[in-house]
Amino acid sequence: MLPRMTVELPTTMRAAVYRTPGELSVEDRPVPEVGLHDVLLEVSHCGICGSDIHFVLEGWGRPGTVEGHEYSGRVVAVGDAVTTWKVGDEVIGGPSPRCGECEHCRDGRPSLCTGRSTPGMGAHSDGAFAEFTLVDERALLRLPVGIELRHAALAEPLAVALHGLTRGGVRAGHRLLITGAGPIGTLSIAAARARGVTEIVVSEPHPVRRALAERLGATTVNPEDLVAPPSPGDVVDEPFDVAIECSGHKAAMEAALGQLKRGGTLVLVGAGNKSPRFDANRILLNELVVTGSFVYDADGFERAIELLAMPDFPRDELIEADDVPLDGLLEAIQGLAGGQLAAKVMIVPSQGIVPRQGVST
Repeated sequence: MLPRMTVELPTTMRAAVYRTPGELSVEDRPVPEVGLHDVLLEVSHCGICGSDIHFVLEGWGRPGTVEGHEYSGRVVAVGDAVTTWKVGDEVIGGPSPRCGECEHCRDGRPSLCTGRSTPGMGAHSDGAFAEFTLVDERALLRLPVGIELRHAALAEPLAVALHGLTRGGVRAGHRLLITGAGPIGTLSIAAARARGVTEIVVSEPHPVRRALAERLGATTVNPEDLVAPPSPGDVVDEPFDVAIECSGHKAAMEAALGQLKRGGTLVLVGAGNKSPRFDANRILLNELVVTGSFVYDADGFERAIELLAMPDFPRDELIEADDVPLDGLLEAIQGLAGGQLAAKVMIVPSQGIVPRQGVST
C-alpha cells in the first residue's frame, strides 16, 4: 500500500447546533468518525441557504442537528475503502448519491429519484456549519484549477438556480420575471444572463436587494406594481414568457401567475409555509404551465462550475463582502430573512489544519 498523507486531528470541533426556533448554540462536538467510504472535510466555506432560514427561524429543523449543505473544503481523512480522494484535496460538496436505476434516474431527472430518502443513500445527518463535516465519497466534486474555495461554495445554489431555468425552458429571447431577489433570485439573474437572456424584471420589496439585482443587469419593480389582468382570460400589457418564483411567499406566487403570456410557465423554486390560491380558470384559458423545481439537473453541478470559472461571471457580486464566523450565523440568518442582506453569506467555521506527511495505519 502506498503511503498516505495524514493530519493530526483534534478530538472535538465547534459546530452551530439548532435547538429551538430562533435559537442556535455553538458547541463542542466530537469530530465524526470516518467509515469505510467516508471522507472527512475541514470546511472552508458554507453558504446560508433559504432552507436553513426555514430550519432555524421557523422550526423546520430537528433539535440537536447541524445544518449547512452549500460548502467547499479540504480533505483531512479518508476511509480505508476510499480510492478517489486523498488528504489535501480541495473539493466541493456535490449532490447526494441517487439510485441510478429508477425511472426518473434513467430519464435524466435524478432530483425525482424514488430512492432519495432511502437510508444509506443520502448525506450524513449533520451538515457543514461546523469545523469538520463527514461526506459520502460519491458526494464530492474536485475543485477545478482557477476557482477559489470561497467561490466554489456557490456551486450548489447556482445548480439550484440553473435547474429552475431548465424547468422553465428559459432561453435567449425570453422575457423573464423573477420574484424575490435573495441569493437564489440573484443567482438566477446571473445564470439567465449567461444564457443570453437580456429582458429580466425582478420583483423585490427590499432596496438593498433591488440594488444588487440592478447591478447584475435586471430591471426591478416593487411587488405591488405587478397588477393582475382584470379577467382570467386576459394578459398584462407586457407579459412574460417565464416567471421564476424564488421568494416562497404566497402573494408572490399568485402575482407571478398573472404576469404570464398565453402558454407561459411559472416555476416555483422558493419554499414557503403558506400555500397559494391559483385561479384555475386563468391556467385553463391561457394554457399556463405551473411546475416545481427541486434541487438540480443531472449535470447541474458541472454546469455551475463552468459558469463559476468564466472570467466575466459576477462571483464576487453574488457573495456578501464579509465572511462570517460560526458565532455570527444566527445574526446572518436573521439579516437574510429580513432583507437587510442580499447576496450569499459565507460562513467560515475552520481554524485551519495544516497537513503533514505520514503513513496511515
